[in-house]
Amino acid sequence: MRLLWGSGRRGRVRFLLMTLGSALGVACLAAVLTIPSILGAHDARVAAREPRPGMSSVVYREFSDPYGPQPLRRIFIARTHTGPTPVPPGIDRLPEVGEVIVSPRLGQILAASPRAAGLVPGRVVGTIAPEGLGGSDDLYAYIGIARDQLPEAETLGGFGIGRSWRQVIDPSTLSTLRFTLGCIVLLPLVIFLSVCARLSGESRARRLAALRLVGLSVKDTLRVNAGESVVAALIGALIGIVGYLGINEAMARIGLPGLHWYPADGRPEGSTIAVCLLGCPALAWVVGQFSARRPALSPINVRRVGERKPPKKFGMLLLVPGIGITVGYCVLSIIGRDPSGGSASSLLVPGAVLLTGAGLVFGLAPITAWLAQRLAGVARSLPMALAMRRTEVDPGASLRVVTGLVLLVFGASLTQGVLIELDQVSRRTAPLQEYDIRLNDVSPAQQQALAKVPGVQTTTVSYSSWDPLDGSNVAHADLVVGTCDQLAAYTQQATGCVDGRIMQLADDRTTSDYDPKAGERYPFALKDGRKVALTVPRERINVRPWEMSVFESGALLVPPSLLPPNLADGTLTLFSDADPTTIRSVLDGIGAIAPTASVEPVGIVIDSLAQLTVIRSLLVVGMVLGLVIGVAAFVVSVADRAMERRGQVTALALLGARAGTLRVVQVVQVLLPLVVGLGAAIVTGWLAESSYLITGGGAVHWDWDGLSLLFASALGVVLAAAVASVPMVRRHIDPEHIRRD
Repeated sequence: MRLLWGSGRRGRVRFLLMTLGSALGVACLAAVLTIPSILGAHDARVAAREPRPGMSSVVYREFSDPYGPQPLRRIFIARTHTGPTPVPPGIDRLPEVGEVIVSPRLGQILAASPRAAGLVPGRVVGTIAPEGLGGSDDLYAYIGIARDQLPEAETLGGFGIGRSWRQVIDPSTLSTLRFTLGCIVLLPLVIFLSVCARLSGESRARRLAALRLVGLSVKDTLRVNAGESVVAALIGALIGIVGYLGINEAMARIGLPGLHWYPADGRPEGSTIAVCLLGCPALAWVVGQFSARRPALSPINVRRVGERKPPKKFGMLLLVPGIGITVGYCVLSIIGRDPSGGSASSLLVPGAVLLTGAGLVFGLAPITAWLAQRLAGVARSLPMALAMRRTEVDPGASLRVVTGLVLLVFGASLTQGVLIELDQVSRRTAPLQEYDIRLNDVSPAQQQALAKVPGVQTTTVSYSSWDPLDGSNVAHADLVVGTCDQLAAYTQQATGCVDGRIMQLADDRTTSDYDPKAGERYPFALKDGRKVALTVPRERINVRPWEMSVFESGALLVPPSLLPPNLADGTLTLFSDADPTTIRSVLDGIGAIAPTASVEPVGIVIDSLAQLTVIRSLLVVGMVLGLVIGVAAFVVSVADRAMERRGQVTALALLGARAGTLRVVQVVQVLLPLVVGLGAAIVTGWLAESSYLITGGGAVHWDWDGLSLLFASALGVVLAAAVASVPMVRRHIDPEHIRRD
């Protein structure tokens, strides 16, 4: 530290940059490592409030409905007799008849949207405390109701289960999220911390070589370099932890789309603090030992700027198995084979991603050096020749500038693949939205009111043939009450329909488990316990229904005039447009009319939608952190290279090089490895994304839209890097830089 502090302003500025760089890296590392703790705290509180059946004086029924992209959960509670009652965390007592206890966020929604008040009938008498909520944006309510208004209720035994099945992110998906965040944040972070630990590498090497030449031992020379790097990393780690704590306090009050947490959830645990305070200095020590070995062992070559060894080419070998695996899966998809499923893919695809990412890092230097040598041999302009010769001699310096951005583009491809795969299992693609409600849950008056809800276009009723109570697997048939006009309006295609006749829907593209044949008879239960049999007609309607529709292939279309009276256990289906605003309006209207009815928005997996929102938010945070790290590594490296090259720039200026020539040399030196790296990242990243989609088993295998987006992003990165590199060269002749050498 005495040597550092006595080396002048330049040494102190370098130490400050190393410290601030380490602080930024540790803050990003703490943010990534704390994400599982935030999710775990949320899941623990959710598990503690889950109702469980048992014996008490209270019965309950739970409802979960989509409210926008997140679930609205309501617990209807009714007393059967006097006696002690279990109480969930976050409230002091259960609500009485006509009383409601809501979460703070739901209370704000009820105050701002009168239509949503029908979802929680009653007078708000309290608010759920944080220990009873997963997060500050939780939509949750305990509603007191009379016993006769709560059909099919269970006796409440208590609250709290060992592990909630309503986790913020499914464990299998969480593993994918961790891996993706590791690729887009942790890999660039390691590169960035390595860059910070090697700032002013050439001048430090010359200083260490001078110490070695005046008699310092090899071990002590390495210790001098490691001491400076470790102290800077340790101070930076402390600053980074403190900075993250402040950011957590602010972000916990703002939240992310789909994920809000309390400040205590995001405070790092002891293991996280230990990793940050020990891991960053340990990495700095390793990098310092590696970078100081050459001046410690060959000090004369360092002082005389001896010839450098070409970069080793073994790093390129990592690309061979990585690209080979991803290309193999892509070929299987092209020839029509389905490699999805199985345990091999879950190991091969992540392994291929890691090998490819490592190959991009270690293989870029020899590839760039080889390309620079070839270009320098055919270059006809002085700036190009100077830039290529310099890149050929020292490709590692340029790679430290661009590696973070290259890994960021590579990780962006994986992020797109994860979002596409999750989106396929969460959303309905049809332009129409259906809502299923059991007829037993609504009265005739409520049925009429539901048909008039704003946004509802039409309604229909469907029934299923009698199913034996012994659980035996018997053939069954479904009937749908409707007209030919309804069928034509709410399917993709329907031909051959005749009004006033019972006909069977048939879709030649699909097969169903039960395909009723013409002439077969199926019994349908009546409300009085009897059964009425319907015969499958020979007349068929060629239909192409939307995915997951009540008008499915094999069902019988029955005109209202021919429907047998008093059929039991039917389902009321409402139709509306599929835009989110209409869906939200219809669900609010249904809740206002029939708050205790269970509603199933067909094709919408509300838990998956909420999970997708959280994952998208976390991945966006990861991309932002990766972008910050990549840009920081770029800025620090470019500035460091400009400082290191002042002697060379001075020599070229004394030889008569113009300012424009020097700036072109600087820009080309940055753009060559950047273009090569980004091109390789786009190709390998898209192949890795495609292999992930192919093995995921979804309908989308090739993300062509994402490919164009990656090209546009890479072009923007190249232009920004070119512009940012220009002011880093100053044609200022300072003989001091020459005299020192």
